[in-house]
Parts: sequence; structure tokens; C-alpha cells
Amino acid sequence: MPVEFLGIAATNDGSETTARSGAAFDKEYTLRLARAHEDHGWDRVLFAYGSGSPDPAPAAAYIASRLDRLQILLAHRPNVSYPTFAAKTFATLDQISEGRLAVHFITGGNDHEQGREGDTLTKDERYARTREYIRIVKKIWTTHEAFDHEGEHYRFHDFVSDVFPAQQPRPNVSFGGSSPAAYAAGGAEADIYCLWGEPLEETAQQIEAVKAAARAAGRTDVPRIQVAFRPIIAPTEELAWDKAHRTVGAIRQHRQAGLYRRRQGGVLEAPAPQNTGSQRLIAIAEAGERYDRALWTPTAAATGGAGNSNALVGTPETVAQALLDYHDLGVDILSARGYDLLGDAIDFGRYVIPLVREEVAKRDAARGAAAGAAHGAGSPRQSLAAVRG
Repeated sequence: MPVEFLGIAATNDGSETTARSGAAFDKEYTLRLARAHEDHGWDRVLFAYGSGSPDPAPAAAYIASRLDRLQILLAHRPNVSYPTFAAKTFATLDQISEGRLAVHFITGGNDHEQGREGDTLTKDERYARTREYIRIVKKIWTTHEAFDHEGEHYRFHDFVSDVFPAQQPRPNVSFGGSSPAAYAAGGAEADIYCLWGEPLEETAQQIEAVKAAARAAGRTDVPRIQVAFRPIIAPTEELAWDKAHRTVGAIRQHRQAGLYRRRQGGVLEAPAPQNTGSQRLIAIAEAGERYDRALWTPTAAATGGAGNSNALVGTPETVAQALLDYHDLGVDILSARGYDLLGDAIDFGRYVIPLVREEVAKRDAARGAAAGAAHGAGSPRQSLAAVRG
């Protein structure tokens, strides 16, 4: 099974450990970071979405028009635009990128963040809306005749787009979440299902939940699985763990003023997360710091389970082997983002990606040879049986 690598397409150099050095949209840095990914073996980058952040769609178009190979995963929240408008935006961007676009639909797991842009629906209502939204976008991408839609959240009449994706029949749809509602929606609609990095056992359980949801929706296929980590690598194990502990200290220091706003008993605490994925990360961190080959949870604990935050710590060889463990579970898209966005993207691309690709290619070749040998061994018996018949 081939393996792919997803990085981050940040529009500035800020991270959980350092404040940004310039504007929220630093055009030169955005291009420099994307080019580093393209030049160092990554397949695609994610343009993330935040309520007050630069609009990811034009930023993605800027990169797509300047790079030749790097694919784009564009994050989109259904609450910010009508699906007829969004479908045209995505189709136009796919044309600009010559078929390198996938769209990641975000339902939203935090009521406060959603409310910043006027979204007042409950979590369950948001999932129902996202599911309807994705279906509309898919239909617009693939329908050349005008149609009406009368749904729970959207109603329109006699719509047909005049711009269609370069990819046929359509770009891939990406989706994530760890709640039963998320599994149901993503299992039904997603081409790619995204998970945050958890221990191998919990990840296997989530993969089975996604597959079960796809079967329950009547699908004969299942979404591809993507899992995300924060790699912390160094030439030796000792140096990697020293770097990991320095990273956690920097996260705590950097986020103290911005995130820790709720005061109880004289102690500043982080707001409790509402989304199931973050709750899972916190529970895993509370149960232990180290899991499996290289998974380390204090980075997630330090951020209150904020997004992709569990680390893989070690030498490039250790981290590569840890990623292969997830690949063995059926994960074929590996998402990685360091804390020094540019430097870590280069180092991961130089020292980890080639190790993983080489081992995956060896395993695939061995399986192919074994399958060919089995087929060849069966042929004479089948021919003899046919003669005797």
C-alpha cells in the first residue's frame, strides 16, 4: 500500500513555541515553506482554517500558481459560505492547481470559535449541516444540468455551475473527528478520514469505527485513513528527548498568557475542550506519557489537547519505524508538523520520509512477489484439474 505525507502550509512562522515574527499573512514565508515541502519529498500541505486567520483559499491559489507538484488540502468550514459559492471556489482552485486540490471539511468542535463567525448551531446540528453541505458540493462538481435542492439547512433552485474541477470526477473530500456523529458523517461521505495521533491500540479502534460507519452508510469502499503527529527528531535518542523536554517548556511558556485564562483557586487553567478528539488526547495523556515505540503525550497535555499535538520522539530511524507501525494498521497518509515549521519540514523530509518510503516499497514488493508465486504455484494444479474434468 503506497504511503503519502502531508505537511502544513502556514502563512507565517508562528507556532506553539514561538510568536510570529511578521504579519499574519507573510507572502514570502508562505511560499518558502511550501517550496521546502515540495523540494523535500512531501506530497501535499494543509491550508488550515481559523476564524481570524488569513483566508486559506487565496493563499492556496497563490502557492498553486507558483509550485508545480505540491498538492493542496484546503480546510473549509461550512458555516462561512453557501455551498453553491464554495463549490465554485473549489473548482476554480482545482483548475488553478491543475488537479492538485482536496478539500477538508471542518464541522467545528468549539462553540465559542464557531460563534465568532455567527455559527450558533449545536454540535449535532453542525454535523447534519456538514453532511448535507458535502453532498451538495459533490453534486455541483459532477452535475452539468441545473437542479433544485430542498434540505434541512440549504434551499436553492435551478442552479448549475459553469466551472468544474480539473480532476474527474471530482477532488477528494477529507473529514475528521472522533465522536460517533463524526464517524457517521465521515464514514458516509469522506474519501479520506483524518485522525489525530493516538496510541496504536486506540488508533486501530478508531479505524474500525470509521469502517463500520462506512458499511452502515451502504458503502462498498472505505475512506483512506490519515493520522497526524508532531515529530521531534534529533541525531541521537538522548538529543531527541532533550529537545522534546525543551519543546514542552517552550509551549507552556508561550501559551501561558494566551490560552490559560480561567482562574480557579489562584491558578490559571486552560479552558476544557468541547470536542471529543481533544478530550481523548487529554485522557490518553493523563493515563501515561509514553506509548508504543515513540508516542509522547506531554505536548498534547501542555496545549490542553489542542488539535494535532501528540509527538513522536526519537532519531529519524525510530520515528520512521513508529510511522511504519501505523502504516501496518492501514494508515496510508501520514501527517507531520514540527514546531520549527520550516526547519522541521526540511529535516523530516530529508531524514524520515525516505526511510519510510523505502521500507514501504520493500514490503509492497515482497507482497507482490509472494502473491505472484502463489498464483504461479496454483496454475499447474488448476490446469490439471481442467484436463481431468
